[in-house]
Amino acid sequence: MDILDRPYELSPEHIAYYQKNRFIKLKHVFDAETIAHYNAVIGAKVDELNTQKKELKDRNTYEKAFLQLFNLWLEDPAIKTLIFSKRLGRIAAELMQVEGVRLYHDQALFKEAGGGYTPWHADQFYWPLQTDKCITAWIPLQAVPLNMGPLEFSAQSHQIVEGRELEIGDESEDFISNRLRITDFEHLIEPFDLGEVSFHSGWVFHRAGPNQTDETRKVMTIIYMDKAMRLKDPENDWQVNDWNTWCPGAKVGELIDTHLNPVLYP
Repeated sequence: MDILDRPYELSPEHIAYYQKNRFIKLKHVFDAETIAHYNAVIGAKVDELNTQKKELKDRNTYEKAFLQLFNLWLEDPAIKTLIFSKRLGRIAAELMQVEGVRLYHDQALFKEAGGGYTPWHADQFYWPLQTDKCITAWIPLQAVPLNMGPLEFSAQSHQIVEGRELEIGDESEDFISNRLRITDFEHLIEPFDLGEVSFHSGWVFHRAGPNQTDETRKVMTIIYMDKAMRLKDPENDWQVNDWNTWCPGAKVGELIDTHLNPVLYP
């Protein structure tokens, strides 16, 4: 498991690509053994903690998209080793061009067999963060072919302001997809190889298709922010909730430095 802290060498081209498009997919971030280990460990913890009892047909669009569990680093020391990986933290810091990163929170996103699509959205709608120096590592715990619902991106769409005020759901899917049709931004939809990891910024628009296979699409995500990130005055109720849940005790305008937001790199 020493790969967790072994540096992943980013090229200047990698960093330039991310800075331009606000997302990037990186191959061979992890090896097959590491992925298999966390597939088993995180899968077992999601099975243990999952409280979703509704049948898929009885859920709304958001509920059909995935099972979602948060801050598993607090629930299992084996999962914590992934969340605290220096390899991932260094990639996040270098892509954002910041001196270091701290944790915002982690979440498991398990799209069940037959699960629905994940609507177009921008994550930072939910986050009371003062700058856009935040990034999500999307870590598939198996290869993700197109029919399993890999993450899709609209390159450079962080420049679009319209649609940022929408929570994830049917409205965001319809509005943002229509807005993106009148741009020339590239829509990137590709499978993920085993060990491939993507990184995307808080304001870039992204979505995922339905899982048309008979296997669960298991993904672990880690949300990083600049270690110098300050809390902004929340603009909606979701941001108030995130403040109280993921940054308890932080004060508006001050550094987010709580027991839930440790520095992960350097």
